[in-house]
Amino acid sequence: MSEEHEVLLQIKQLKTHFHLDEGILKAVDGIDLTIKKKRTLGIVGESGCGKSVTSQAILRLVPEFAKLEGELLLHRTKGNQKGEQVDLAQLPLRSKALREIRGGEIAMIFQEPMKAFSPIHTIGNQLMESILLHQSDNRKEARHIALGTLRKVGMSNPEQRLNEYPHQLSGGMRQRAMIAMAVSSNPSLLIADEPTTALDVTVQAQVLDLLNELKETVGTSIVFITHDLGVIAEMSDEVAVMYLGKVVEYTDVDTLFHGAQHPYTEALLGSIPSISRSGARLDTIEGTVPFPMNLPSGCGFYSRCKKAVDGVCNVADIPLVEVSEGHYVRCLLAGQ
Repeated sequence: MSEEHEVLLQIKQLKTHFHLDEGILKAVDGIDLTIKKKRTLGIVGESGCGKSVTSQAILRLVPEFAKLEGELLLHRTKGNQKGEQVDLAQLPLRSKALREIRGGEIAMIFQEPMKAFSPIHTIGNQLMESILLHQSDNRKEARHIALGTLRKVGMSNPEQRLNEYPHQLSGGMRQRAMIAMAVSSNPSLLIADEPTTALDVTVQAQVLDLLNELKETVGTSIVFITHDLGVIAEMSDEVAVMYLGKVVEYTDVDTLFHGAQHPYTEALLGSIPSISRSGARLDTIEGTVPFPMNLPSGCGFYSRCKKAVDGVCNVADIPLVEVSEGHYVRCLLAGQ
């Protein structure tokens, strides 16, 4: 098997449930994903589908009161454990191994850098903290690496930016600084949680080009989380469509855009503006994502689906089945 197709992270039946007074909130409800080396997995879906909780669960960043089940099998690529397989779900939260993996082997670009950065520490201090933890204990060398990383991500005047605070940077600069922090240790896996949110189109294109360049030059695998299917088309090799905490369709990016079979995926694709549909009304998905608590049996998309059949789709939970090689769909009416 070539390195490009080796598995880096295998997610098996991942569940993240929050036990509240009102009941059990099933934010992520049994998903299976495969992240391969030097590949990009796109995760797409509406707000509230469980995308961000999935990414946080991988790094064990969900609150301690959340119940996490399943397997997160990581093939280590660094340190003394290189080549070994570890289940992240079984590691103690305060273990040395988990600290080494966070930021060292798996890094994350958070959704809102203004909130992710500390407002009382300079960009340089926060960037060097990660480098000192995972690469070098020499502050002079750490500063040199930090400057080089800021240059790599296209930050203007990096010497000045190191001494500035997050509020002194523009949105695009903060996003570049967040990416620099994430890639400073050359992680094996980079999780990008809607990294282009609130950025203008020009800066968005620059950020996407930067991530693609990092994948090519460093060999980093990427999990790209977004609700923008246009970004998914540009960035992803494989795509997982999530709805109500479950994967409803999983395939390569070309098949998704030209042969989607789940009604939810078809509805998402139908809502994309295009020049060929100039003047025509865009398709809409009626209603909103249900609150993931005390849900009825059957397909989670049943109440919003135009193809739903009473007595078929709302009777029992729908399994994720392989309809063709590498194409998985969670729908009894797939292909109809």
